[in-house]
Amino acid sequence: MTDRHRLPLGLFKLIDIMLVVISYGLATILIVRAQNKTALSEFLSLRLKVSNLLLFLLALLICHFIFSVFGLYMSRRMSNQKAEMADIFKAMTVAIICFLLFGWIFSIQMITKTFLACFWVVSLAVLCGSRLVLRAALARVRMHGRNLRYMLILGTNPRAVEFARRITTDKERGYRLLGFVDDDWPGMEEFRKTEFQLASSYAGLNDFLRSNVVDEVTIFLPLGSFYAHCLSVADLCRQHGIIMRFNSDVFGIKALQSRAEEFGGDQFIATFTPVGEGWPAIFKRAFDVTVSALLLILLSPILIAAAIAIKLTSPGPIFFLQERVGLNKRKFKIFKLRTMVHNAERLIAALEKYNEASGPVFKIKDDPRITPIGKFLRRSSIDELPQLLNVLKGDMSLVGPRPLPVRDYKGFNEDWQRRRFSVRPGITCLWQVNGRSAISFDQWMLLDLQYMDEWSLWLDFKILVKTVPAVFRGAGAA
Repeated sequence: MTDRHRLPLGLFKLIDIMLVVISYGLATILIVRAQNKTALSEFLSLRLKVSNLLLFLLALLICHFIFSVFGLYMSRRMSNQKAEMADIFKAMTVAIICFLLFGWIFSIQMITKTFLACFWVVSLAVLCGSRLVLRAALARVRMHGRNLRYMLILGTNPRAVEFARRITTDKERGYRLLGFVDDDWPGMEEFRKTEFQLASSYAGLNDFLRSNVVDEVTIFLPLGSFYAHCLSVADLCRQHGIIMRFNSDVFGIKALQSRAEEFGGDQFIATFTPVGEGWPAIFKRAFDVTVSALLLILLSPILIAAAIAIKLTSPGPIFFLQERVGLNKRKFKIFKLRTMVHNAERLIAALEKYNEASGPVFKIKDDPRITPIGKFLRRSSIDELPQLLNVLKGDMSLVGPRPLPVRDYKGFNEDWQRRRFSVRPGITCLWQVNGRSAISFDQWMLLDLQYMDEWSLWLDFKILVKTVPAVFRGAGAA
């Protein structure tokens, strides 16, 4: 970091701390007036002690550390407004949890749940508001040609050109494109038809960097065939102290998310499916455990009645345990109420010719193996309720792609379909609320991948809400 950037960044951090103090003061005023127990001046005078002041300063240091961990002081020039607001939300939420523990450890009476809730709301409003004002101010400055960053793009392929169009069109980000760096290649004719200019060849890049203002170099070269060029450019950027960027989608895995990691002094980029990562995933698991435990208690009379009915109407065990394929292809035993004759698994081979489902899945509309009580249990989805035990164990989630039997998994012939196994399977998902057995196998797989790519806690909630009427209708049940 240059001295030119250190001073504004230090000032920025100081302003954030001041905003937290202001938020604390506003929350205090709101709580005191709401409780109407004592005058505000009297309330403040009771807390102006050295020990309280030291604890307050320590809390501010913790807050500053959390803000730094969540990247609030990194350059936000390339990120969007929504991402910045989300990071502020995460940082303040973690800070509030820390303050709650802080108050409990030091027995600070003022740090109550009510006060922290008020402080959380006020601080979010103040911090988000300040960032929005700052973004608007910087955008205005950059639109007038100030606070600009000069960028070179390596590679003249269509992806590089598309990136250049986006970065030059979005004037508010404050980038000035110096041009492209590339040697002559078969696609150069197509590049020359664009409005962009070639700034240098690879051989002349070092001289160009020596004689021009360059803040950033962005690489759009194929990693495999241009590894030597990428290595050379990386070394040049290191020598000149220039920021180097490269697209994380170098392997064509845009559907996945990525993050930077450090291990033993080395930097890595990890790609992952968004389901099951970070704080939302922790909340999802806590929600799964809480809801499944409550449902098991509330629905226990139905389960007991169903168990008695199964035992009285057909020989065999009450529960049907089957090996299923779960998270990252881990095998586990799924719990279901038995709805078929006790030797149903052994009869599949004889009934294979009657299979009505596409793909590797085995389904027969009027399956002769289903018992009379089993038809009702399936139509009402009561047979699925014991899977709440799998949710408690951690084998499954309330919402996620359905876990498939080992037999069905072995019938998969497309690797893209296997991405559904990179998340914890669930009791319900988009397939259940969009027709279940009435849709084809390929549509089913696409719905599972759609769920993974668009996953959010809100999506889980919507699926759970839609599952209830789908169960009552018995839509697509088989």
